[in-house]
Amino acid sequence: MSKSGFGQMYRRLSSKLLDLVVTPHVLGEVPTENQTSDHETQESSTSENTHKITCYVLQNYSRSNALVVDSETRRLKIAPALDPLLIGNHTEKAAVVFLQQQDESNLLRAPIHTFPPRLLRLIDALDENPNLDIELIPVTVLWGRSPDKEDSLFKLLFTDTWATPSKVKQLMNIGVHGRQSFLEFHETKSLRELVQYAKIHHPNISPATYITNSLNDYLDRQREVILGPDLSDRRNVMQSLIKAPDVQDAIRKESIRSKTSMIESERKAIGFVNEIASDYSASAVRFADMALTRLWTQLYDGVEVHNFSTVRELVKDYEVIYTPCHRSHIDYLLLSYVIYKRGLMVPYIAAGDNLNMPFVGQLLRGGGAFFIRRSFRGNALYTSVFKEYLFSILSRNTPLEYFIEGGRSRTGRLLPPKTGMLAMTVHGHLRGRAKPIVFIPTYIGYERLMEGTTYVGEMNGKPKESESIWGIVQTLKKIERIFGKVHVNFGEPVFLDDLLKEHGADKIKIEHNDDPIPQEVSNAVSSSANAILENINRAVVINPVSLLSLILLATPKHTLDEEICIKQLDTYRKLLTALPYDSRTQVTPLSGKEIIAYGLKLKLIKRVQHVLGDIIAIEDNQAVLLTYFRNNILHAFVLPSLVAALVEHNGKINLADLINVIRTLYPFLKAELFLKWKDEEIKDQVCEYVKALAQANLISVDDEDFIYSPAPNSEDHNQLAVLAAPVRQSLERYYMTLALITQRGSGNISTNQVEVLSHLLGQRLSVLYEFNSPEFFDKALFQSFIKVLTEQGYIGKNEEGAIVFDEQFRNVAQYANLVLDDVTLQMLQHITSFTDEELKEALDAVAAQQAKKRLIRKKK
Repeated sequence: MSKSGFGQMYRRLSSKLLDLVVTPHVLGEVPTENQTSDHETQESSTSENTHKITCYVLQNYSRSNALVVDSETRRLKIAPALDPLLIGNHTEKAAVVFLQQQDESNLLRAPIHTFPPRLLRLIDALDENPNLDIELIPVTVLWGRSPDKEDSLFKLLFTDTWATPSKVKQLMNIGVHGRQSFLEFHETKSLRELVQYAKIHHPNISPATYITNSLNDYLDRQREVILGPDLSDRRNVMQSLIKAPDVQDAIRKESIRSKTSMIESERKAIGFVNEIASDYSASAVRFADMALTRLWTQLYDGVEVHNFSTVRELVKDYEVIYTPCHRSHIDYLLLSYVIYKRGLMVPYIAAGDNLNMPFVGQLLRGGGAFFIRRSFRGNALYTSVFKEYLFSILSRNTPLEYFIEGGRSRTGRLLPPKTGMLAMTVHGHLRGRAKPIVFIPTYIGYERLMEGTTYVGEMNGKPKESESIWGIVQTLKKIERIFGKVHVNFGEPVFLDDLLKEHGADKIKIEHNDDPIPQEVSNAVSSSANAILENINRAVVINPVSLLSLILLATPKHTLDEEICIKQLDTYRKLLTALPYDSRTQVTPLSGKEIIAYGLKLKLIKRVQHVLGDIIAIEDNQAVLLTYFRNNILHAFVLPSLVAALVEHNGKINLADLINVIRTLYPFLKAELFLKWKDEEIKDQVCEYVKALAQANLISVDDEDFIYSPAPNSEDHNQLAVLAAPVRQSLERYYMTLALITQRGSGNISTNQVEVLSHLLGQRLSVLYEFNSPEFFDKALFQSFIKVLTEQGYIGKNEEGAIVFDEQFRNVAQYANLVLDDVTLQMLQHITSFTDEELKEALDAVAAQQAKKRLIRKKK
């Protein structure tokens, strides 16, 4: 038997064996028969009578893939892939070209990639036969079923990724995924046209080099649709980053600065890449999908997703950057899970380097996490490497995710934005624009938090706990508890190019990593950050727990008659339905009665039975924890709460006066709670809330625009008083700071001293008067208030850095008389009165405490 005859018999036997276990699903269009008739007689209908023969192009060398293609071409009755190919007087053994042909002649050496010899021979054949053309049909073969349908953790470990499989893994692919493999024939390409194009447009390289590279790129793009961009190969990432001109320049500068060799500085840069880079793996993501599905089932009553259509519409045309609020470590896993289950590639996630722990860090890397230090200060080489890594992700249009707040919120409110990642994103975008960037603000709402107790401890002065394996094990112990539902709501997108244009920065081009950001770009970054946070709050989900928290924490003893509580819950739901905070806001469909039953199920509230009517109370030791969930939705109620507070406290107030007071206070509330309305929109919005509250019978309005509170001790008045409570803590905090500045006098106290003293006073008030609200003494809120005072022109600084003010500033404090009662005002006046000695003693104590903390951190 001839050698070729033996080869054909071997091929047929292998095909028969493969057919027993492999049934590929053919995707897309199949080449037509007239395109791919018999190799030896195939002719075109052109006037030149050009002979056309067909050849199939596979990216990686694989006998099994070639056999699958051959089997399908025969079944589809098109030109067989593994029949001999007659070209003039020359015969090829098969009509398959492997772009990455491996030389395995030396089994003791790792396989190396060589140039595809069959492609070279086909190009030579075109020169010898002017009437010949060869039609190349690129083919993609993937092993493994759809990720949203896979139900085996074992199978997920053997599905296709970007890495070329070993022989052992390929055998596992065949055995495990034989019935769930995919095959796609792509658009036919003329080899003669490719050769001619290469000679004209790329004369400095051989046609074979150009054709190999272009076909490789084409097949990469086809795989990218399913697997996402090939950023998973850390070797490729490291090589490209280290060779980047900007990084090479940074390495040279580091070598000069540190007086070390270039090799040593390059090793340092490689170490940074290792520290930062993700190790994305499609099989790891699929494995995580299975594990997380089981975890969510055990942990939550459900994961509800809203407005995902927003993402689906944008992902094709934009570089998508998910910017969720940061409430829990679960956020990382949850958002990626939600995106993946809906058929999109999971984003690459910027994670703090505190999470780069043994084992856990590697798992997170496999799911797309890359690690970032809290501070880049003083490390130009690290900064350059990180910026280049971020630029490489953006340039490949890979979805990104990072938390605009920087860290997790300990109070339930959004934190002021940390714009470092955002600024570097804009920097990379202006350096080389691939696609326009869109930010997707995302609201994540929980009904119970794993970290809740830890957060309360930290707000009360306990040192922040470092992440550790032991800490994760302790957290996992809580999985048996009931955590209710979790909601993910995708908000109104923020388009970067629109904001760049608004600030006159749309034409700016940045050339290098270390180029400074112009002021116009910096302004656009700040605007983007605020727009993202405002749009996160627009997508608020009003869940049963947050509503219960808002109402019960507004009562003096955190208790309420059950019937009144039900009516209050229903009133709030009707108010939100009649006048929703935003079109994307989601409100629980449960009635007041059902909400109470739900709170009892989660063991957050209790029912105290009484013959005159049951009482609903917050469970023991839960009040402080529930402030977190109240604060999640506070922004949606703060304006109607302010209207209620002004009407309830004064009994009667003119609409014009109401609007004037709210206009004065609104900038502070807007900065604190990232409210969506512009200053000029407030008048109309206040009027809308007045109408809504009047329709709910909580207030009344006469023909002369006077607004009246219901009769004291009536049910309607009690409901109004509960609605008025949420805004009062903010106003008390404002007045406390105003009184502190006023009491010291103009030019006698610095901004930093006011922030420190306000924080201390807030802690003291919380203990003395049972505010049960850790955010009452949150330093960030005092900083925000003082910043707005400065922006509004109420205060300034003298040459010594002390706060100076005039009579206008004193007038702001007078508005407190319209909202706060005399007892509260007197208490705040008293607690903010310091002698010079007491002030110095307090500040010295704080300075000593901070120095002690710094010393402890250094020892660690």
